[in-house]
Amino acid sequence: MTIIEDIAQMQSHRTTAPTVLVPTMGALHRGHGELISRGRELAGDAGSLVVSIFVNPTQFGPGEDFDAYPRAFADDCSLCEAAGADIVFHPSSKAMYQNDATVSITAQGLTETLCGPSRPGHFDGVCTVVAKLFNIVRPDIALFGKKDYQQLAVLQRMGRDLNFPIEIIGADTVREKDGLAMSSRNRYLDEAERAQAPAIRRALLAIAASSETNAATRIDLGREIIAKDAPLGRIDYLDIVCRETMVRLDTIDRPAAAAAVFFDKARLIDNIEILP
Repeated sequence: MTIIEDIAQMQSHRTTAPTVLVPTMGALHRGHGELISRGRELAGDAGSLVVSIFVNPTQFGPGEDFDAYPRAFADDCSLCEAAGADIVFHPSSKAMYQNDATVSITAQGLTETLCGPSRPGHFDGVCTVVAKLFNIVRPDIALFGKKDYQQLAVLQRMGRDLNFPIEIIGADTVREKDGLAMSSRNRYLDEAERAQAPAIRRALLAIAASSETNAATRIDLGREIIAKDAPLGRIDYLDIVCRETMVRLDTIDRPAAAAAVFFDKARLIDNIEILP
């Protein structure tokens, strides 16, 4: 496995098609390992698998956890190698963002619900850094986890709207045995918070299993479960939105549901797809 830090070196490095990119911010866990392994399958024996590790400052808002975000590069590289990565691309912030940079991408249309209002500018930062990674690595396929469901939708729309010749694929969320979605931020949880966090998944399962067509009724059901089973949590949002447009639904005639709950420092997101 090759580690590349220089952008020009990454751009000039010869990769074999199909080239698959798995963008990450590091602090990798078993969920990332399965995502990278899926990337290995898509690349095949003849293709190239690139994993980027870059904690992107432009997607963190004021007061968020950029400085505290866990960084464990040596461990991350070990996981990448074990999962089949050919290249780890690990640029610096100074290399990725010039001091006098004035151009970025603005994401609109899919960002008015869910994480968008809670994290203004977040998806602009995500789109900008992913577009830069696309231009640097020039993959044929990019792989993202479905846990960040809105992010996946926004990036797929970006790929379409900006004509990137890249197939953007979503991979299923990897979970702990108790249903909690694997996340780098789970390590922020103390013992009591960790015990309550799986209530997010239970709430979403109940929302999906309900036969109610009224979205508000299902949302109330989910809120009751979180209030009862996770009193240490604080709901940021619990919404049912259209899977394609991210527009909030009153009547469930299209998918999907998503939740975000704060446990002190940890902002945990999860989602579930609902069939009408």
